[in-house]
Amino acid sequence: MTTNNKPNRLAKEKSPYLLQHQYNSVDWFPWSDEAFEIAKRDNKPVFLSIGYS
Repeated sequence: MTTNNKPNRLAKEKSPYLLQHQYNSVDWFPWSDEAFEIAKRDNKPVFLSIGYS
């Protein structure tokens, strides 16, 4: 996966797993009401990752 110099929203998380993805080009959301509200508003599916390293 391509990485960016600009961190995504995961940069604000405490989880070491989430933090290792803070520079991914995908703008990941942590599990939150905001993620589901935006998906519903934009009529987009939710891609759920259970995590792996």
